[in-house]
Amino acid sequence: MRIEDTDQARYVEGAEDYIIESLKWLGITFDEGLKVGGPHAPYRQSERKAIYSKYAQQLIDSGKAYYAFDTSDELAEMRKDLEEAKVDNPSYNSVTRMKMKNSITLGAEATKELIDGGTPYVIRLKVPMKDEIRFQDAIRDWVVVHSSTIDDKVLLKADGMPTYHLANIVDDYEMGITHVIRGEEWLPSAPLHILLYKAFGWQHPTFAHLPLLLKPEGPGKLSKRDGDLGDFPVFPTQWIDPKTKETSRGFREEGYLPEALLNFLALLGWNPGTEQEVFSLDELIETFSLDRINKSGARFDVAKAKWFNQHYVKEMDDALLTAKVNEKLKNEALSANLVKLNKDRVVFIEEIISSVPYIFEAPQDYEEQIAEKAWNDLAKKGLPSIIELVNGMDVASFNAEAIHNRLWEGLAAQKIKPGKVMQALRLAITGVGKGPDLMLMLEILGKEDVAKRIQTALDKLGA
Repeated sequence: MRIEDTDQARYVEGAEDYIIESLKWLGITFDEGLKVGGPHAPYRQSERKAIYSKYAQQLIDSGKAYYAFDTSDELAEMRKDLEEAKVDNPSYNSVTRMKMKNSITLGAEATKELIDGGTPYVIRLKVPMKDEIRFQDAIRDWVVVHSSTIDDKVLLKADGMPTYHLANIVDDYEMGITHVIRGEEWLPSAPLHILLYKAFGWQHPTFAHLPLLLKPEGPGKLSKRDGDLGDFPVFPTQWIDPKTKETSRGFREEGYLPEALLNFLALLGWNPGTEQEVFSLDELIETFSLDRINKSGARFDVAKAKWFNQHYVKEMDDALLTAKVNEKLKNEALSANLVKLNKDRVVFIEEIISSVPYIFEAPQDYEEQIAEKAWNDLAKKGLPSIIELVNGMDVASFNAEAIHNRLWEGLAAQKIKPGKVMQALRLAITGVGKGPDLMLMLEILGKEDVAKRIQTALDKLGA
């Protein structure tokens, strides 16, 4: 875990802790880095300035980099002249540097005088004028770029802070990084990084540029705004901007399980080459390979994320799921019954409670279309009989199986087909026409509440 904070203007308070907390929630741990320690400390780039200065000086001494003293006004004027001259790619490069204020054009003595006099400067990479940069990306295959398209990037800024380019190359080298896996938007910077490795005389790591995450629908890459418009989170955990106090929704707070989100994310742009979709973290570690990553962008299909979450809820141990539900209900017996009732029907754990509001409060209204269809003469005859049958049962044996047997036998004895009145019974108990196992709901409510609800419905809808 390395924090890349070379651009201090973009520093966000609390972001480090947020990243670590999000990874921890997902079950992704790291054994070296920030707040863990290790042989390559420190792990914040802002604390490694002396290291980068040393390597920048190494490039100066070897003639692979140079000091540049140009002011912002001079740089702006250079770009303006190039634009007026219809130059396709106006930049500070092997051609334009010869007209600028730098150690190449000034010479050693004038350069030393400016530095000794405290004149601000940056250190730029001296990009070769005619060179072909070739490297094989693990996903994109061979990439070939001519050096004439690359400008002399700033490596060390006037405040002594390195740019991303220098800091990352130095850190990757010093920390023994073998694979650099990053988004495809960094592909244009890869040839520059290859040049830097070459300038230092180092072997570059394997590069793998991942496909972009795309909007669920339409063109373009995924953004936070897409989540706002589509009513889904794009952050792993909730984030509150320390300046604006704007809240960004998190998958954790929306009820997603970490293993479900991890599984969903792993399959964005990667496939195992088989029909398998559900993977534990250990299975992903064992199965994952760079050669199975797609080149094309991956749709951020939130419906698939929900599918994974539903799967993991279904597969969760009943005791563990009951404990999670009981955190809110504080009633273990009820929690266990609700898990039994709803486990196979919900996408999110919280829906085990929220999807059955009628368990906690008797219905005040009844679904009109269902009432018109199911509240018929047979229902008006059968429901009073059900009250009698329920009242005649022993509290100790009032369970789903016993209730079913009692109602089926009792109604059949009165020449009433139980199936003909069950929707009316459900309407009386819940106020709606569909829901989970009716007999188990009756067990959860208890005989007194069941009898009372049926009677209330008869009074309101007509007996």
